[in-house]
Amino acid sequence: MKVTSEKNEKVAKMIFASVYPHYVNKVEKKGRTKAELHQIIEWLTGFNTAKLQELLDEKVTFEAFFKSAKLNPNAHLIKGVICGYRIEDIPDEFETYKQCRYLDKLVDELAKGRTMEKIMRVEKK
Repeated sequence: MKVTSEKNEKVAKMIFASVYPHYVNKVEKKGRTKAELHQIIEWLTGFNTAKLQELLDEKVTFEAFFKSAKLNPNAHLIKGVICGYRIEDIPDEFETYKQCRYLDKLVDELAKGRTMEKIMRVEKK
């Protein structure tokens, strides 16, 4: 599937706090914890639990969420298909959409039982 500017804009304007409970439900239903979810969010964005809660309380959009994040330098190692989109094929012009798919992929991997070491990717030397 191709990402369009309309799709990118729609995702960018979504409120992070409206999607977050779905992330929590998804991982907890599969026996993972909220703490593990926070750990992968912190790995991707640099937001600790307190900052994450602050952003949830402010009801920021995904665009604002990712604009204030310090994306992990290894985020480009997140590859594969999520929601019908191959992450590595999403054009850079749709940065917010790509970053949302990074987060979706990490949440999906956590829910599927992947180890934290594999989820939080490290560049091979």
